[in-house]
Amino acid sequence: MTVKSKVAILRTKPETVLEDYHRLFELGGGPQALIPNIPTIIKDNISWHFPMPSANTTPWQLEGTVQALQQSGFNDLVCVQNKTVVIDAFKGEDLNLYRPIFQAYGVPVRFNFRDEDMRWIDFRPKRRMLALDHVYPEGIRIPDFFPGKNIVHLPTMKCHIYTTTTGAMKNAFGGLLNHFRHYTHSWIHEVLVDLLAIQKEIHAGMFAVMDGTICGDGAGPRAMIPVVKDYVLASDDMVAIDAVSAWLMGFDPMSDVDCIRMAHERGLGVGDVREIEVVGEDVSEVNFHFQVRYHFASRVGRLLWFTPLARIQSLFFKTPLVHAFIWGSATYHDRYWWPVHGKPRMAEIASTPWGRLFEAYE
Repeated sequence: MTVKSKVAILRTKPETVLEDYHRLFELGGGPQALIPNIPTIIKDNISWHFPMPSANTTPWQLEGTVQALQQSGFNDLVCVQNKTVVIDAFKGEDLNLYRPIFQAYGVPVRFNFRDEDMRWIDFRPKRRMLALDHVYPEGIRIPDFFPGKNIVHLPTMKCHIYTTTTGAMKNAFGGLLNHFRHYTHSWIHEVLVDLLAIQKEIHAGMFAVMDGTICGDGAGPRAMIPVVKDYVLASDDMVAIDAVSAWLMGFDPMSDVDCIRMAHERGLGVGDVREIEVVGEDVSEVNFHFQVRYHFASRVGRLLWFTPLARIQSLFFKTPLVHAFIWGSATYHDRYWWPVHGKPRMAEIASTPWGRLFEAYE
């Protein structure tokens, strides 16, 4: 097979993680992937507003990437945050300790749901869409702040109840879609491919820096089992970095993760690990043996989005009934799962070197 893409992987530890992120950025080709002298969007990943490394961009991932960008001359940085119907972006910034980093490095934050920060504009993709034009027949809209800028995605290595794994491709889900993006779940893989096609059209340069110091096994992207693995990854190919991440977690990216296969087949990146050059760390024998697991809330979601009930999903999600599902999800995750399962699991992580580093950011 001809090698078509490169993914950089390093083994790291808390004492050297910031320096390792610098080296990772260089090794993965960050300075070459991004266009100098234009703004660069940092798109972190807040899958849950609670302080949960593995679900969310870690503070050392954010700080190390900002340092590496500024050291390479990319000084016009801005972080873009989004909201969902169940996630509080402001609370997430605070509890996951991002705000002091933004202040220390002079990185402003803009919100794609505030009119004073950016507006949503009509957009007609050049490439044929697989699902977005069906989901939004009234027209596709994107934030006017995004076109013409670099973007750096900061996903984490974790399982996902709807897409098997999640990473750089799905990180665009928050930035490019408004808070009604739950309409897309029945066609989630196709939508992620569409979003990648749009990104390639609107962004001057793209890069992804993925944190696998603490990974998420089980019912991601929120109700997971955090597992210390000590890896960090980077690439200018969103498909390739997701494929290598999925492969490390124990999945076959081309058969287990439809969006990776579809993006590979449409020439949007490389999803076949045999065609990807892995540099930095030898991970040829690594297998985390992760498995996607389900809980009550995720089973209800799958029932409504991936069974014949999806034919009448407009009744559930485009009428006032949607508030019942929003309330149910928020209540299950925030009032039940987090205090009963999440806090004890994070207490175990707190006793590890990474947990102590997280506490040091406070």
